[in-house]
Amino acid sequence: MGKLFKNLKPYWKSVLVIVVLLVVQAFCDLSLPQYTSDIIDTGIQNSGVEHILPEKITAEEFQNAQLFMTADEQKTWQDAYSGDGDLLDRNDFSKKDLEQFDSDLIVPILLNYQMSMMSEDGFREMLMQQQQGNPQAAEQLKTMSIADIGKSMGVTLTPFERTEEDDDGNETTVTCVDVRPLFAAMQEAGQFTEETRSEMRSQLETMLDTMGESLVQSMGIAYAVQCDQAAGLDTDKIQTNYLWAAGGKMIAIAFAMMAVTICVSYVAARVGAGVGRDLRKKVFSRVMQFSNAEMDQFSTASLITRSTNDIQQVQMVTAIFLRMLLYAPILGIGGILKVVNTGAGMGWVIALAVLVILGIVGVLMSIAMPKFKKMQTLVDRVNLVSREILTGLSVIRAFGREKTEEKRFDTANQNLTKTNLFVNRVMTFMMPVMMLIMYSLTILIVWVAAHRIDGGSMQVGSMTAFITYAMMIVMSFLMLTMMSVMLPRASVAAGRIDEVLQTKTSVQEPTAPQHLAQPTGVLTFDHVSFRYPHAEEDALSDLSFTAEPGKTTAIIGSTGCGKSTLVNLIPRLYDATSGKITLDGVEIQDLSLEELRQQIGFVPQKGVLFSGTIASNLRFGNPTATDAEIQQAAEIAQASDFIEEKHDRYESTIAQGGSNVSGGQKQRLTIARAIAKHPKIFVFDDSFSALDLKTDAALRKALQEQVQNSTMIIVAQRISTILHADQILVLENGSIVGKGTHEELLHNCTVYQQIAKSQLSAEELGLSESDTEEGAMNDGE
Repeated sequence: MGKLFKNLKPYWKSVLVIVVLLVVQAFCDLSLPQYTSDIIDTGIQNSGVEHILPEKITAEEFQNAQLFMTADEQKTWQDAYSGDGDLLDRNDFSKKDLEQFDSDLIVPILLNYQMSMMSEDGFREMLMQQQQGNPQAAEQLKTMSIADIGKSMGVTLTPFERTEEDDDGNETTVTCVDVRPLFAAMQEAGQFTEETRSEMRSQLETMLDTMGESLVQSMGIAYAVQCDQAAGLDTDKIQTNYLWAAGGKMIAIAFAMMAVTICVSYVAARVGAGVGRDLRKKVFSRVMQFSNAEMDQFSTASLITRSTNDIQQVQMVTAIFLRMLLYAPILGIGGILKVVNTGAGMGWVIALAVLVILGIVGVLMSIAMPKFKKMQTLVDRVNLVSREILTGLSVIRAFGREKTEEKRFDTANQNLTKTNLFVNRVMTFMMPVMMLIMYSLTILIVWVAAHRIDGGSMQVGSMTAFITYAMMIVMSFLMLTMMSVMLPRASVAAGRIDEVLQTKTSVQEPTAPQHLAQPTGVLTFDHVSFRYPHAEEDALSDLSFTAEPGKTTAIIGSTGCGKSTLVNLIPRLYDATSGKITLDGVEIQDLSLEELRQQIGFVPQKGVLFSGTIASNLRFGNPTATDAEIQQAAEIAQASDFIEEKHDRYESTIAQGGSNVSGGQKQRLTIARAIAKHPKIFVFDDSFSALDLKTDAALRKALQEQVQNSTMIIVAQRISTILHADQILVLENGSIVGKGTHEELLHNCTVYQQIAKSQLSAEELGLSESDTEEGAMNDGE
């Protein structure tokens, strides 16, 4: 996983910005459920009133409320209001102060509220208890009206009807009595003692202890609403204003969250694209440094997959990681804190859901992870087979192998498909399970919360907020689950990319490179041997020769004898295992690769052209070459004839890979490209094989006439190509078995004789029977 995210180091500032934005987004996201809860509990159920102290209160009610207060509570109550006349206004207080009032005055206010609307039955029962020692008076109270009872006690008691809801939610009409005038009269008569007040408060506190805090608060707010209405305030307007204010805040938060989300998505996309760009650049730069040994280690199809599909996986997951995976823990932790603050005591429900989710994710990932690792290899295989088939399509058709190759591709395709299907089936099983957990969690929360609401310890809005927070917490784990589908494959892809980046090329630049003062092109092999990586035997053994400027050194031998390997050592496509190769007396490993290769005009065995024009291809090794120089190079390479026949001549288009020119034309253009470079050393790796004998001869003649000061190294299969070489090296099994001119080798090298006689007759070669026998004897010695 570290390989996947270490690419973010250059973008740490952007990542920090994203984290800050995600915290802001989470804050907005987590604020909305609380506003929803407030709208339900405060805005709807409590008519928009948040605290138990009324905003306005009548002078009469202000006095009545103090009947059941202690001296300290009375002082607090009196300090809370100011004004003269029949109405008093609540002073300005902070939210914290109002919450303190809610805590300090809830008992006397509720006791006052209870006494202001005692039910008729409750009032009569209270009086009956007081007259337990006087049966006659108690019997008389049963027949007296409320008004008569009040007269008998010297106060005015007026019954009124009030609508209440029973436990089943049905509305019933109850006759109530405001009994506070009775307690006021008793207080004036000295009959309402502090002991009586304390006993009444104690009974109320005992009852409140069985009720939930939220229900108690709602009862106190109901008193405040009643007082506001009695004081002439428009409580409907208060409620409407509260709802509009809360709704406006929610809209503002939603817009802020939208803006933050857009910013996060934008920055995350830029970082993801930047990571992809950087990885492509790094991989391409590393591959460009690879020697042929590393190219042999990584197939071309695999490198293409790593540079495209793998990097795309990393880029996509990086953007999603910054957008979702970073947000998940922030949202989850914030949700847990909010759940704790609700005081609902249902945290165990969330913990249970999280444990179940983690267990399911762990099981599914243990099943899918091995398949993720296998998938990228199968993608490589499909790319490899596709590339081979498409590249060799003409050969496949010529040999009638279409059906066989279709089966080969189908096998690779089916293997990838089966693995994809297996992983997708495992992962698709995850989402329904997560949704089942989410809805089961909702049902469980509603069931538990319903009992708490019924017990008065929770309000409906709090339950709604708790459900929302619970869903947020579960959703944060769902985000992690979704990422768990992508992360393993992206992690494998990152590992494959890192494998390329960590592979060091066997051909290293010298730490202190030497320079050629006046390069001449003297190339010397001094006891050079070479062995391919992981091979058991040397491909080349103890090679020693010198190629000089103005002379042609030809290399010939049977197929697989090491000719191409030998010339690949010259530009350091491979490095020699032992011995040394020098250029003008300086070991080529002590020269910078750029300086070394600048001296070499290399024409590979398989001609490679690049998309563009003929002119751009000829200038490939010498971008500053003039039109005259590239025309001269084309003339030497015998390419000017077919170029002049084209409509756009040197500006004619070359298709990708040179597919719109013939094999011979392609070879001549690659030779012209090397000539236009003006190198000190020409290396022709069997570069005349596609040319007819006439063109071959004309080209070699032009080379000898026009390029006289360069060292010429030619790998050839045809004797006619190297007849006039100044030095011919005969290779067999990686060793030089003959060295000399054509005439010398005909007389002293059997291998050369066999190659020559396989192509030309003895008469054409000017050999007699005695010459052949002499060559055999010399070779045997």
